[in-house]
Amino acid sequence: MSDSPTESNVFADALKNLDHAFDFADIHSEAITRLKQPKLVIEVSIPLRMDSGELRIFTGYRVRHDDTRGPGKGGIRFHPDVSLDEVKALAFWMTCKCAVMNLPFGGAKGGIIVNPKELSPLELERLSRGFIQRIADFIGPETDVPAPDVYTNAMIMGWMMDEYSKINRKFTPAVITGKPIPLGGSEGRE
Repeated sequence: MSDSPTESNVFADALKNLDHAFDFADIHSEAITRLKQPKLVIEVSIPLRMDSGELRIFTGYRVRHDDTRGPGKGGIRFHPDVSLDEVKALAFWMTCKCAVMNLPFGGAKGGIIVNPKELSPLELERLSRGFIQRIADFIGPETDVPAPDVYTNAMIMGWMMDEYSKINRKFTPAVITGKPIPLGGSEGRE
């Protein structure tokens, strides 16, 4: 999915749905204005030393759409078609889902433009840790709690939690959900 004008803009489509819903609801215009823009958008470059010795740069995103109800909550996906537009739309939908279910979370989402099937396990670990190194100042148990999504799993979440804990010099299992059970994960997740 690219952000080219010839392709559907998934975030713009989500906002059209929002406008349509507000036609039937008595919502203050300032609330509508706030919901139309994410609170935080981060784009990062992640240098990755491949097993071959080659250096490649990957692009990653983290979007915190809203945290009015509580910390942002949403997955991290690894996919070659990840785009900023898609991540913004998914973060918006997480805001909506958490609000509809009356959960004490806002919406967030993240992703890296990568085909993880083309990476070795060590490359995948280095990429996962590199992403957290870039976004560590913007996530945390009280601000934004990532989780697994497309082509990410408990092992990747474990690496990410471990990297965040190293950066902060404190074991912080609450920073990420979907981790292995020995690292503070929940039974029944897999």
